[in-house]
Amino acid sequence: MSDRGKRPAFYAAAPGGLRDWWTLLHAPYTAWHLSYVVIGSALAPQLDGGRLAANLVAFFLGLGIGAHALDELHGRPLRTRISDRALQVAAAGGLAGAVVLGLGGTTVIGMELLPFIAAAVFAVLAYNLEWFHGRLHTDAVFAASWGAFPVLTGYFAQAERIDIVAVLGALAAYGLSRAQRTLSKRARLIRRDVSSVRVELGLHDGTIRRLDRAEMLAPFDSALLALSWSTVVFAIALVAVRLRI
Repeated sequence: MSDRGKRPAFYAAAPGGLRDWWTLLHAPYTAWHLSYVVIGSALAPQLDGGRLAANLVAFFLGLGIGAHALDELHGRPLRTRISDRALQVAAAGGLAGAVVLGLGGTTVIGMELLPFIAAAVFAVLAYNLEWFHGRLHTDAVFAASWGAFPVLTGYFAQAERIDIVAVLGALAAYGLSRAQRTLSKRARLIRRDVSSVRVELGLHDGTIRRLDRAEMLAPFDSALLALSWSTVVFAIALVAVRLRI
């Protein structure tokens, strides 16, 4: 099996040094979920580049750094060598930076933004630290928090309201995130928890095809990678249309 097949995620770099921080970012997934912020913003009646940029930075800090640092602290799923102290600083710094940006946004948008800030912080802590005995660490909460919520926040930051367009966009992101969760859970099971695999497929022509772990992982990893970059491209296309590029 290839070295990549032994790593804790298809996007994980070889362990050690700055490579661990790259792995911690979950780059394809972070870009995927930041795309939902862009999609929500582009669906709004008007598109303000400054608000979009601030929103993207806030979500990158809160999700890309804060949530993923907490996730690594809670069980070391990515098997990085980053110290607990460094992860704690990254988590606190990421969340604090996101909150500061959000509070700054209230001076432009208004206090109506506060529930979005509170919901984001709660989602990061409750999901990644598995509060309430893990009752919120579910597929539905994942899809709502990292799929629907970024779309709604992006839309609200632009339009300063939530309407049917925002809801429909959020539902689409929710569905995509549920698909992501379904694929990634199975891939994680095979990659991280399964020590050996013996699968035999009996074909109609009487031949037997044997699958190893790498072959079982390939369709999940390929689908997740394709969904991540295609969602990013779709988000860019929406912005291009709005800006008439």
